[in-house]
Amino acid sequence: MTTTADGRDLAALEAERARIRDAHLKPAGQRAGSTARGLHHTALISSDVERTVRFYQDVLGFPLTELIENRDYPGSSHFFFDIGNGNLLAFFDFPGLDVGPYAEVLGGLHHMAISVDPDRWQELVGRLEEAGVAHEVHSGVSVYFRDPDGARIELIADPLGEMYGTKVL
Repeated sequence: MTTTADGRDLAALEAERARIRDAHLKPAGQRAGSTARGLHHTALISSDVERTVRFYQDVLGFPLTELIENRDYPGSSHFFFDIGNGNLLAFFDFPGLDVGPYAEVLGGLHHMAISVDPDRWQELVGRLEEAGVAHEVHSGVSVYFRDPDGARIELIADPLGEMYGTKVL
């Protein structure tokens, strides 16, 4: 029996995935349309606004589009980056609050995969190298790294709706 690091049976886990697929996954032509229009923005937390701007705009090439006060917490900033296709990556800072270091927790962010043009992907890997950002390349189309506050980010050159040659949309 092959098991996970914590001793769970891999075959049993695959059987459970198969059960869920059978119960809930409909063929593309039989799925109802989504009630959503898209992802307006994803909001992360920044410990240093300017450092975050330098990383996302200057290293990754995502233009800063707005920097305003957070309406829910006076003195806090809410700022946005253009990640293409009308999608935004947003951040809050919370000066004076001890939010602690980044942690992958249940219900939290594991990683965020941002689609990039295949012609720009290698350039962005080079920018990470030039900036001294530790990173790992996988499958020739994905690069994983951590942002200045530790959030795990993936830049993926696969087309939107595909992952490693498999249609996921």
